[in-house]
Amino acid sequence: MENTDMPDWKRNLYILWLGLFFNHMSYTLSVPFFPLFLQNDLGIESGLEAWSGVSISISFLISGLCAPFWGSLADKYGSKLMLIRSGVGLAIAHSANYFVQDPYTFIAVRVFQGLMAGFNPASITLVGTNTPEKHVGYALGVISTSTAAGGILGPLGGGVLSQWIGLRECFIASGIITLLSALLVLGVKESHRSHKVASTSILGDLKRAASTPGLMRIYGLILLVSTSVLIIEPVLTLYVVQIGGDVSHATLSAGIVFSAIGVATVIMGPRWGKIGGRIGYEKTLFIGLIGGGIGSLLQLTAYNLVYFGSLRFIYGLFFAAVYPALNALIIKYAEHDFRGRAVSLSQTASQFGIVLGPLIGGWPGIPFIFLLTGIVLLGAAWVVKASDMKQMNKSDRIIHENIGRT
Repeated sequence: MENTDMPDWKRNLYILWLGLFFNHMSYTLSVPFFPLFLQNDLGIESGLEAWSGVSISISFLISGLCAPFWGSLADKYGSKLMLIRSGVGLAIAHSANYFVQDPYTFIAVRVFQGLMAGFNPASITLVGTNTPEKHVGYALGVISTSTAAGGILGPLGGGVLSQWIGLRECFIASGIITLLSALLVLGVKESHRSHKVASTSILGDLKRAASTPGLMRIYGLILLVSTSVLIIEPVLTLYVVQIGGDVSHATLSAGIVFSAIGVATVIMGPRWGKIGGRIGYEKTLFIGLIGGGIGSLLQLTAYNLVYFGSLRFIYGLFFAAVYPALNALIIKYAEHDFRGRAVSLSQTASQFGIVLGPLIGGWPGIPFIFLLTGIVLLGAAWVVKASDMKQMNKSDRIIHENIGRT
């Protein structure tokens, strides 16, 4: 009788998809309401924007700084252990917010949350190292849709829960859901291999990444891409009002516009993964960046909410190719014993972009933000194309030299 058991890599993919979905949903369940929590529960009356910005950014900053350390442990002891560590730690951090009584303690909890982060890079590393090579692109495309789906449902669920049980109780709900994500990954089967990894420093990891062809270029692209994604966040609600949105429903309208990209990612993420495996991840990345750049520039022409939301959706259909391709290229370029640290270094680049994006987006005019983002993404596409052509020319030269010797 034919064995119909599900392969371990596919089983892992489904489990990690659910784990990442719940993990990201639990985060977005409460983070959009930080300003309200600071104002109504912690008594912040002046400088609310600054307190909100610091409370959000500090966690990403700490997470980015700690990512190489957790990546080193993932290479040594396995990604599954890091998933459990992060899931349990984040569950404690979310729940601790329920007991916070002043803004300084709230910031301290956010620092702890940054220390415990790492669920996403550990998931990507496990998928990349435990999936057959021919399925890696598809698997990374699928896994990219989990955070998008969580980001769609999280704010919606948080809005309902905050009205039903209160803001503080939302933190407890986030903690319970995050703990569920940690329990889910207990079912993951990581391949048993020797994890003999020499002790390294962050500087040593950076040197190794710099000596690995292509990796530093990918990290630079990740920094640019994550900055471009978050740069619009501080002003999106304002832009919604400018193009005709009702002021009293601006937050809801902005949320719907934001979710358009998430829906597009869920639709196209797995498809781009398959396409990347077929035509090459460099080409897929180029297409995604070109589509994202043109889509950003087209948003300058938005004149009403429906048109703007449609443009964001189309932009998302192309941009959904970018992150799976970048992650696949990291797995492709990095040696097996370095992949956990390589992915964690990419997380550092991404987290720094998440910190920089809102800071940059807060001061220039809104049209300038779309113009800048479009130019940056098109410039990144040019870099990818130029690097791809350079690599092709190098390969052709080697082939011709070998033919000449024969």
